[in-house]
Amino acid sequence: MATSYDLLVIGAGSAGFNAARVASGLGKRVAIVDGAKQLGGLCILKGCMPSKTLLYSTEILHLAQKGKTFGLKIPAASADMKALHARKKKIIGEFASYRAQALESGKYDVYRSHARFIGPHTVALADGRTLTSKFFLIGTGSKVSVPAAVPGLAATPFWTSDDVLDLDFVPESVIVLGGGIVACELAQFLRRVGSKVTLIQRSKNILKDHSPAASEVVQQSFRAEGIDLHTDTKIEKISGDKNGVSIKFTSGGKPVTRRAKFLFNALGREPNTTGLDLAAAGVKTTPAGRIAVNNWQQTSAKHIYAGGDVCGPHDIVHLAVAQGELAARHAFGVKDLKPINHSLLLNVVFTDPPLATIGVQENELTERGEKFIVASYPFNDHGKSILMDANYGYVKVIAEPKRGRILGAEIVGHDAGELIHIFSGPLVMKATVFDLLRAPWYHPTLAEILTYPLEEIAEQVTL
Repeated sequence: MATSYDLLVIGAGSAGFNAARVASGLGKRVAIVDGAKQLGGLCILKGCMPSKTLLYSTEILHLAQKGKTFGLKIPAASADMKALHARKKKIIGEFASYRAQALESGKYDVYRSHARFIGPHTVALADGRTLTSKFFLIGTGSKVSVPAAVPGLAATPFWTSDDVLDLDFVPESVIVLGGGIVACELAQFLRRVGSKVTLIQRSKNILKDHSPAASEVVQQSFRAEGIDLHTDTKIEKISGDKNGVSIKFTSGGKPVTRRAKFLFNALGREPNTTGLDLAAAGVKTTPAGRIAVNNWQQTSAKHIYAGGDVCGPHDIVHLAVAQGELAARHAFGVKDLKPINHSLLLNVVFTDPPLATIGVQENELTERGEKFIVASYPFNDHGKSILMDANYGYVKVIAEPKRGRILGAEIVGHDAGELIHIFSGPLVMKATVFDLLRAPWYHPTLAEILTYPLEEIAEQVTL
């Protein structure tokens, strides 16, 4: 006999756990199926938290090595990789333990197994059990992609982000493939702990999903720190032997060869749907392999929902949480729900300098033919950032021209990931630049740099 539930969640990451939490709070019988060796999900175990733990350590290391700039005598500063690794394991262990306790609190039935659909309302577990449910939430996340179009990659040993996050030694040299968030954050981490780093990106700029101007700021910083950065490339051949890896590629149309001891494949991730047998449940995917969902996170089988990396459209934790919560509430008829507002999208890249955006950006407004006003101000002309030697980057505010309502913002520079949240509340409240200028801004702070573009826009608004 199959055990029956109101909601069965496949995958205990951010989307799955929060869908289960909401459904349980609504008094529903909930099961969670997760076949991973350790509970916690990608963010806690192999993503956000371990990477940011390591990045913060190397930010401190970088500042210590710049002691002379600040009039300080710091004879030497270097990474103790075993201690760095041990600290990361301890912190992540605590996060994972807390999540495991929440999962095993008795509010849910937890099955440590893999599931596959054998019908619209039924899954078979790898351990032989069968479960049925009225509703489902698929939150199986993503996995490292190995593009077949890259010659020699599949046949050459390489690291993934999992391997880099678990390093307890300083690699002599590393070639990083890719220019996305994971590639850029971890390339800078590797450089700062002492590795010789070559980064190879196919497009004209790293972080290509952001504005070229913002990407260029990060590129300048990377090159200043000694990263051998190549953009506008095409890989011709990757090969490896006992001494390391060799890559032949063109950069700007010119042939280049680079060798290194290790290869880091950071060419992206893809939805982790392997083994789910979605067709048996009538669940369709997009051409990119993501599970197709509507505004309520419903798949083509309306009783089956999806959330997080497996459906996108952005691989962001707070978005996955919101998707899981929305799916559970929609499934069980909670009234007055609203779809997730993607015009409030918030994104942070934890490079140094970091890059952050919120709301609608210039390129989107231009494509839609909408009028807007934009103003920016550089960090290298602001008192607090100058005394911090945080001179890279700028702040930018985007507003509509009639009332000055804030539409979006872009910040690339010190503490961008913190500063961008100044706009979170105002965007939700549909505030104007005049509203923000009526607020107090303390001097000298980094935050007050935002008053300059706000004032410039206020002068241009036609009330």
